[in-house]
Amino acid sequence: MQDRSARHRSRTVAAVLTAVSLLGTAALAGCDTGRDETTKGAAAEKRRPPAKPGPLWDRRPGSVAAVGDSITRGFDACSVLADCPEVSWATGTDSEVRSLAVRLLGESGAAERSWNHAETGARIAQLPEQMALAAKEKPDLVTVMIGANDACRDSARLMTPVEDFRASFEASMRQLRAGAPKAQVYVSSVPDLKRLWSTGRGNALGKQIWKLGICQSMLGNADDMGAHATARRSSVQERVVAYNDVLRKVCAKDRRCRYDGGAVFDYRFTGKQLSQWDWFHPGRNGQARLAEIAYRNVTSARPPA
Repeated sequence: MQDRSARHRSRTVAAVLTAVSLLGTAALAGCDTGRDETTKGAAAEKRRPPAKPGPLWDRRPGSVAAVGDSITRGFDACSVLADCPEVSWATGTDSEVRSLAVRLLGESGAAERSWNHAETGARIAQLPEQMALAAKEKPDLVTVMIGANDACRDSARLMTPVEDFRASFEASMRQLRAGAPKAQVYVSSVPDLKRLWSTGRGNALGKQIWKLGICQSMLGNADDMGAHATARRSSVQERVVAYNDVLRKVCAKDRRCRYDGGAVFDYRFTGKQLSQWDWFHPGRNGQARLAEIAYRNVTSARPPA
């Protein structure tokens, strides 16, 4: 009896040890599987490309410099054939317009921390020099509105070639980056000159001013609806569209540049928004509309589509 009992206890102990051994092996296998999954996850994480940084855009810049042409100088907005920079959509101080600078910086801030380097009559070829001047101010934001004078020539054949326009705008961006590498750039599209002709030609006084030499490629012989005049205006329209495409594409290459998405080109200026002196340039009301468009796009969380 004692021998059988001893043998029984021996078999029981062996069975228990075997069970413990099997459980341990299963547990270790489970731990190994977990380590394998963790290792695979880490490897996958390493293979995943790093997230691309988002575009750099400060929606509340602390200073503004403007470059461009007669529109940014407020030409014909206050008196005939004269600049009126105080009503400029970009940097003016007029309370009725409430320029982009005023909306961003307040009235005192706009007076102290905004600069207007635009020139009436300027074409894209003059923009690099203006950009160099703007860069010296070390502004947080530079506004650009240029191109109307490249299309507004004495004849359509004198319009700036598209490739020359591109080269000058690229040179302008390089000039700015050389002196102000972190400045933001807001680029307005060239206005729809054909729509301005269509709107303004109903005013007899405006058409008399046009004869003094304003944008003859589009406004010359304003009432001529013949085939030649129609083709001339269409060629100017096509060139403006091409200029805007250049502005969009060149701006898209710079992470600190924002194009207006064609907002100014698409805006339907009425007689109320045009200068009462020439019925072509924006008047005070038109300047205010340009300021609204710019402020909306500069402060938007996303760039215009």
